[in-house]
Amino acid sequence: MINPELHKKPMALDRVAHRDLKIRRELSALDATAHLNAFFITAAEFSDACKEYPILFLRAGKDNEGRELCAPVTVFGLQKGENLVYRHGRWNARYVPALIRAYPFAMAPTPDQQYVVCFDETSPVFSTTEGQPLFKEDGEPTPYLEDVRGFVEKIEVEVDRTRLAGRKLMELKLLQDKRFDATLPDGSKVVVDGFMAIDEERLKNLSDAEVLELQRTGLLALIHFHMTSMSNMSQLLEIHAEKRAAEAANASPAS
Repeated sequence: MINPELHKKPMALDRVAHRDLKIRRELSALDATAHLNAFFITAAEFSDACKEYPILFLRAGKDNEGRELCAPVTVFGLQKGENLVYRHGRWNARYVPALIRAYPFAMAPTPDQQYVVCFDETSPVFSTTEGQPLFKEDGEPTPYLEDVRGFVEKIEVEVDRTRLAGRKLMELKLLQDKRFDATLPDGSKVVVDGFMAIDEERLKNLSDAEVLELQRTGLLALIHFHMTSMSNMSQLLEIHAEKRAAEAANASPAS
């Protein structure tokens, strides 16, 4: 899955064109996430992600049959371009979303509906002179690249499952547009909107058959993980307030 906010210049890996490509694994590729205030996660990650981040849903258009889709995201910041989790060159949370862990690699479909491993050409971790090779001398993938391929393939499988799960939530009308408002200690306002969350009233009014289906398909657990995750908004708010206070202090003229 290619995310244009992260993968600035994705390129399909080619054993001929990129035969000399190497990756400097001692360097961190996560600087590319410094501007991300939210990012996609798969349904398989909810149980881990809900302990660290708010999990919200964004509208994601419609499928080929006109059915509404949505995409779950973990929230890292309360303003556009703000990542409160990646600070001072470190990811300050125990769980890192899978697509970010895979970066600067990803998997993307080809015109003939096949899949190919891609890499972000803009990432500074790549070199042709130093680092760990991606291909052997005979052009075959190294064990490292095979591991990368296996990981991004697993992510793609989970992306498809997540798409189906989101479509079901939309079909049952369990998601509704929400808005988060808060006031910081300095009196300024924070507004987060444009997202969806579970409509608890609608959830309570589901039929027994619908609840049973959610239970059997694992969607009920996802709903509970999502609802649990919402308490993490207060933690983000505290970090955001601390950041603003520090910025204000640094901007004040020395006495």
